[in-house]
Amino acid sequence: MGGCTNCKGKTGCDSRKGAMMSTVEQVMEELYPSRTWGEARDPADPDHATMPSDELDALAEELALELKAATFVKHGDDHEPCDFIYVLALGRAPCIIQVRDHGVAIPEEWPAGDGGVEELYFRVVISQRARVAAVQQVAVSAVRAGDQWVIRESPRAGVYDAPLLKRMQKLVAILPAYDLLHVDFGEIAHVPPGFKGGTWKDLFIGEPSIANYLFYPQPTTMITTSLVG
Repeated sequence: MGGCTNCKGKTGCDSRKGAMMSTVEQVMEELYPSRTWGEARDPADPDHATMPSDELDALAEELALELKAATFVKHGDDHEPCDFIYVLALGRAPCIIQVRDHGVAIPEEWPAGDGGVEELYFRVVISQRARVAAVQQVAVSAVRAGDQWVIRESPRAGVYDAPLLKRMQKLVAILPAYDLLHVDFGEIAHVPPGFKGGTWKDLFIGEPSIANYLFYPQPTTMITTSLVG
C-alpha cells in the first residue's frame, strides 16, 4: 500500500514484511534456478501452485460480497502467466472493464463529449506459478474517438488513495483463506539483486522488477490503450 513512515505499528509491519519477502525470495529461487527472467521452471507442484478457475471465480464472488462491489475475472495466457480480478472501487456497472473484456455493449449513457468516463479499480493479480497475489490501484478511462472509444488503463505501484485503504485491508484479509500470500506491491517493484534481465531487455527498457518475475512481463505502471466499438 502507500507509505507508512509515521505508522505506530511500523515495527510489527516491518516484521511481517520481512517474513513476506523471505517467502518471495524462496519462490524466486525455486522458479528461476538460473536467476534469469524468461527462464522460469515449472512449479514442483503445479496443482497447488496454480489457482483453478473455480477457486478464482469463488474468490471474485467473495470479494464482490464483502466489498459490496462488482468484480470481473480476466485470465492471463502463456505470455502473461497470471490472472486478474478487477474490483470496481469507483464507478458503476455496466462499466468499462465489462465493455473491454467481457463483450458488454457500450452503455447509451456514456457521454459523447470530451469528458468521457473515468473509473477506479483494485486490480488483484494472482500468479499462475505460485500462490502469490498483489493488489494495484488502477484508473481506467474511456473517451469517444469518432465511432470508437479509446480505453486507457493506468496502474499505480500499489494502493495510495486514502478512501480506498479500509477496503484494501478487507480485501487483503480474504486472500489467506484461498491459500494466497499477499505481497505489498511496493516491496516487489524493484529489481531483485543477483538476477539477470535476460530477454526482458529486448522487450522493454531497463531491468525487470520482482513483480515481472512473479506475474506479468510489462512494467508495473505501464499504461495500456485499446479501442472498442
